[in-house]
Amino acid sequence: MSRVTRVQHTKLSDIIMSQMEGLIVDGTWAAGERLPSERELAKQFDVSRPSLREAIQKLEAKGLVSRRQGGGTFVSGALHQQVTDPLYELLATHPESQFDLLEFRHALEGVSAFYAALRGNDADHARIQQAFNEASEAAETDKDTKNQAAALMNFYVAVTEASHNVVLLHLVRGMQELLMENMRQNLEVLNSRSEIRAQLQKHRASIVEAILAGQPVQARDACHQHLAYIEGTLLKLNRDHTRLQRSLRRSEQ
Repeated sequence: MSRVTRVQHTKLSDIIMSQMEGLIVDGTWAAGERLPSERELAKQFDVSRPSLREAIQKLEAKGLVSRRQGGGTFVSGALHQQVTDPLYELLATHPESQFDLLEFRHALEGVSAFYAALRGNDADHARIQQAFNEASEAAETDKDTKNQAAALMNFYVAVTEASHNVVLLHLVRGMQELLMENMRQNLEVLNSRSEIRAQLQKHRASIVEAILAGQPVQARDACHQHLAYIEGTLLKLNRDHTRLQRSLRRSEQ
């Protein structure tokens, strides 16, 4: 006689937890983000609040969320909080590391643009275009390089979201402050000349054009050309500045 295997019943809270884990993994709920209230979540999942509360407790036991007394429930911010680590602060302020970050951005932004062009849908394209327009407006009208860098970061996050690669998305979001500071420091130097600003804008427009046209290789290459131009220009401006300082010292002598 064949043995009968008992049917394993899945608890409702486990199903809710699994769905919530999916929202964290795919980046719908970002690291450090506050979750909707229990009442809103129970309505969204069409479940009772006790079942939802049990699912949240299980997520908390896994370290995926944390609850603050009177402040709500938050996605664990380990990735987001890395930017406050002393090493990250050192990387953000050390001059030599800025060129290392540029090299890192070649890989990160190049592959994001490649897959955004390959996989991006109409909604992704609309977000990229809007973020690009906002970054362009900030470059033209806002003199604060911090605000310009924030707008640029939003643009690159939109590109990464369009790649539909959750590892890339979490990596970019986790390093957001560090990458944004690199952009800000670069802009402090690059904004000194209008022809450089115009070329940077032209490069970014080429990236957007290739993504919207569904051309992965062209999108990746446009990213590489953009970052190589930034690196080369920064090196040249630094050399010019050094020569000027030497000339001034000689004239003083």
